Amino acid sequence: MSIVIVGGNECMVREYKSLCKEYNCKAKVYPKMSGGLRNIGNPDLLILFTSTTSHKMVQCALSQAKQNDTAVARIHSASKSALRKVLEENVGKAAAAC
Repeated sequence: MSIVIVGGNECMVREYKSLCKEYNCKAKVYPKMSGGLRNIGNPDLLILFTSTTSHKMVQCALSQAKQNDTAVARIHSASKSALRKVLEENVGKAAAAC
């Protein structure tokens, strides 16, 4: 499963990716606005950390998700435990046990 994470803390990028790897997911993380955000590809899930994301980033990511019919999860907190909760809800606990 492929995941794109928009927002979050720059120092936590490695932690976000390693947690996604535990759930057998490949993750791209965009903690701040960059040129690559204009083409996020076609992920299975888009996760928005709304507390650390600008309005412009949210709008850009949501327009990409709408074009690709991608599932979107919005989280206010940018913590690792909040990400774990979203992954459990969307990916499932079975993937974490493998």
